[in-house]
Amino acid sequence: MNYAYYSSLALVSSVVIYAAAMLAHAAEWAAARKVVVDADVREPAMAGVASPAGVTSPAGVAGPNGAGRPGTAGGQPPGGEESASESAAVRVDMFGRIGVMLTVLGFVLSVAGVVLRGLAAGRAPWGNMYEFTISAMVFIVAAYLFVLAKWGMRWLGLPVTLLAAIGNGLAVTVFYVAVAPLVPALHSVWFLIHIVCAAISGAAFNIGGVASILYLIRKRAESRGTVRGYLAKLPESRRIDAIAYRFNAFAFPLWTFTVAAGAIWAEYAWGRYWGWDPKETWALVTWVIYACYLHARSTAGWRGTRAAVIAIIGLASFWFNFIGINLLVSGLHSYAGI
Repeated sequence: MNYAYYSSLALVSSVVIYAAAMLAHAAEWAAARKVVVDADVREPAMAGVASPAGVTSPAGVAGPNGAGRPGTAGGQPPGGEESASESAAVRVDMFGRIGVMLTVLGFVLSVAGVVLRGLAAGRAPWGNMYEFTISAMVFIVAAYLFVLAKWGMRWLGLPVTLLAAIGNGLAVTVFYVAVAPLVPALHSVWFLIHIVCAAISGAAFNIGGVASILYLIRKRAESRGTVRGYLAKLPESRRIDAIAYRFNAFAFPLWTFTVAAGAIWAEYAWGRYWGWDPKETWALVTWVIYACYLHARSTAGWRGTRAAVIAIIGLASFWFNFIGINLLVSGLHSYAGI
């Protein structure tokens, strides 16, 4: 069996499916603009939070004291606007469910592509930039599906599927290299430890960064008093800020271990722990940015906008280290054949 061929086929298919999921979530957000949302109620399909009484209430369904149902004491307008809002709420849920189902299908295809690539290579599929990219997309989507199952945060679906479609798309069109044996420097158990930790921490950094971007959008709307449509479906900005912090705080110790494991691996491969190679240097820059983020939140009380900006800068640094260094700068870590 030609594992490499079927791996590529599965990954190309995942790009198409992720793109379809992204369009479904885009339609979900577009339909949400016509839903009338009570100030105290958030639709769990996108917000993933509970009403004040502890019971999640979809748009147009009564929450505590009847709030949230059109035409009741909750304050929703009666008549034609009520019907339009209820119809839009149904479309929001339908598009959201389609988006999630397509995301799961794309995830299964992506996992199959990574596994088949590993079988074709006869090793862990992390030996070059192409393989690390497709594996990183698996970890990112897995993180999203985990938080979706645990907390119902479907509002992350649009940016995550966009990222997955672009990531796998770049992998199969720009970063692709044929199956080849590992270079001698990669023959170490630290190869597995370093890459796995980098992929997991990178997935958490990406979810935290996406949440920080959405925080800024939601916060700006709140400041201007224009929270409506799909923005009204998101949790309040302070909750999004807390979600971003939790993911970044989870990822930082793993990234610290990734840098340390990389130094141990470097000593095994090249006879020195640290050589200021461009990849090593930028990994340290990324670590410093996230250290500043956590330090500023815990000591200076930086929350909200300032913390979100630092988190987004950290994510940009992570992606530059992930792609930019490999494409623009030559070094011991740069993947060949791109």
